[in-house]
Amino acid sequence: MGFKAKRSIDPLLIGITLLAACLNMYGIWKDQYANAYYTSAVTSMLQSFHNFFFASFDPGGFVTVDKPPVAFWIQTLFASMFGVHGWSVILPQALAGVGSVLLIYVLIKPSFGKTAARLAALVAACTPIAAAVSRTNNVDSLLVFTLLAATWMLFKAVKTQKWIWSISAFAMIGVGFNIKMLQAYMVLPAFYLFYLLAFKVNWKKKLGLLAVSTAALLIVSLSWPLIVDSIPAANRPYIGSSQTNSVLELAFGYNGIARLTGQGGPGGGNKAGAGGAPPASQQLSGQSQANGGQMPDGVREMPQLFEHGQNGNRGQMPAGGGGMFNTGTAGPFRLFQSQLSGQISWLLPLALLGAIGLLMGMRRKQPLTDKHKESLFWLAWLIPGMGFFSVAGFFHQYYLIMLAPPIAALMGAGWVELANFNRNHAGWKQWLLPVGLLGTTAFELYILLPYKAQIGLGLPIVVGVIGSVVSLILCLLIVTRLSQVKLRTKIQSTAVLAGLLGLLVAPLFWSATPIIYGGNSMLPAAGPTSSGVGMGMPNGEQGPRPSQAQDQSQDQTQPQMAGQSQENVDTQLLAYLTTNNTGEKYLFATTNAGTAEAYIIKTGKAVMAMGGFSGSDPILTVDKLKQMVANKEVKYFLSSSGGPGGGSSDVQAWILQNGKVVPQTEWQSSTGNGTSQGDKGMNGSQILYEINP
Repeated sequence: MGFKAKRSIDPLLIGITLLAACLNMYGIWKDQYANAYYTSAVTSMLQSFHNFFFASFDPGGFVTVDKPPVAFWIQTLFASMFGVHGWSVILPQALAGVGSVLLIYVLIKPSFGKTAARLAALVAACTPIAAAVSRTNNVDSLLVFTLLAATWMLFKAVKTQKWIWSISAFAMIGVGFNIKMLQAYMVLPAFYLFYLLAFKVNWKKKLGLLAVSTAALLIVSLSWPLIVDSIPAANRPYIGSSQTNSVLELAFGYNGIARLTGQGGPGGGNKAGAGGAPPASQQLSGQSQANGGQMPDGVREMPQLFEHGQNGNRGQMPAGGGGMFNTGTAGPFRLFQSQLSGQISWLLPLALLGAIGLLMGMRRKQPLTDKHKESLFWLAWLIPGMGFFSVAGFFHQYYLIMLAPPIAALMGAGWVELANFNRNHAGWKQWLLPVGLLGTTAFELYILLPYKAQIGLGLPIVVGVIGSVVSLILCLLIVTRLSQVKLRTKIQSTAVLAGLLGLLVAPLFWSATPIIYGGNSMLPAAGPTSSGVGMGMPNGEQGPRPSQAQDQSQDQTQPQMAGQSQENVDTQLLAYLTTNNTGEKYLFATTNAGTAEAYIIKTGKAVMAMGGFSGSDPILTVDKLKQMVANKEVKYFLSSSGGPGGGSSDVQAWILQNGKVVPQTEWQSSTGNGTSQGDKGMNGSQILYEINP
């Protein structure tokens, strides 16, 4: 497990890094707002330390976004240097994706060698879901980079036997918790196992240091949540997507147990209030789709919010057998189903076979080698993650980036190990490489063939021919045993390289599809039909064919891309509200974040999302709203008739009873260019209410 520093630069690593940079960054300048929900928060966080610390969604500090602030602190730093643009808030994640490729190389090289490190880095760069999510301002790419940095610290702790590195490694996982909460803890089984196996001190000291490291993990993890929860609610924003205005409840509920159980929708419980009535914030009907049904990482499990997606696509629940959010059917083979396999699983069978090969040399009475320990580490990262995604009830395809590091590591190290078995005539083990290559080729064809209508048969034929021919050559080399050693070695080396490149062709193409067809900043995924909610679905289901995708990607996938901002903001409404503002804190109030976010980004002014992201957070009461109106904090309320939940809450009823309807001719654009995402005819006509003290 040496960490020998070498000054020489690996030229192949430079090429792999450039490939990763291209896949992660090319074209991000076309995305004007990225995921507007989070870009709104960055816009708000730039305006005050109060908003910055809490990750407030709106400049008025009314409600936070549904995630901790660390990733958004970084995005805000970039936005402060470069301005608020789609590319400036995406850039930290894109750089983190490239950094993760480099860290994989650094982690693999000392124990497994340069060839394994190069291959692992290449596999990491060509992982489709990693490339797709790194091109957005969703926080998962930064989370994975943080966890890989923690892994480097852990390996450093074992190498140097210095306790400070162990404490730092677990503390870094705590930083990850403050990026995406309990998702960061998915690596803990690997960290604990590796520490216990590899740290060379007596058990008393080992357990003592592990306790201190765990304490550091908990202290860093809970520092921000406990500080926020200890501040009186009146002095901070409401914690978005929680039901009790608590970060801890958000962490262990909606962003915790509910991800596994999938029960009860947001927050892991019923969003309705006492007696089953909808919460007070479900007022003014269903504006969640007013901005095209944009769905960030915290997209809600509320069927009514999916009935009115933009262009009939972006707000829909996945249909048929796609499962919740197109994640397939729960079960032991979920990662091999068509919904998920194209995102992460191309090389998963061979990575698992490689792990078996790496662990074959283990003996009960012999000490574990560094290779064995690190192989067990990556396997202990991979297997629990596979288990979670096989049974979880509520996640999105791009969460699968959590599996990218262990698959890349085991594929790189395992391929080299299997190739050595084959080269050295290691008995029955020499058959593992050709068998694994042939089986993985067949699995890739299983993934590719349903997409023949989109991509044709060229790619499947290339993959199938290369895999089959190389497997046959390797088998013949085993059977014939050529007497000319040099010739045999040359043929074997060429075949191994060709087989490897053949396996990487398809995932590399999949990784490039967000560039080719257009990506989705709300629900990123890879695949030829990556435009729309049904990303990666074969035969054009839930998304346009490639011939349509180039023309439709800006309209259908990211209406906030370059040149599209006027479709997000009704310019006449904005002009009316600005002109008639008499000092109110909020430009206007609406049910949820979907309507508010574009106005926040465009103007930098406070817009109140009364019910948080989906409109279902129990933030407002009638008394609180009365007080805000009396204090001249807000006087305009934008609703949409015909949406879900109309007239069902006390707050909505109070607005309807006390508000004066502003004639639409005074504030709503009459042409298609200035309307707010085409709400008329989708959620019904918008209505603007005015309430004066």
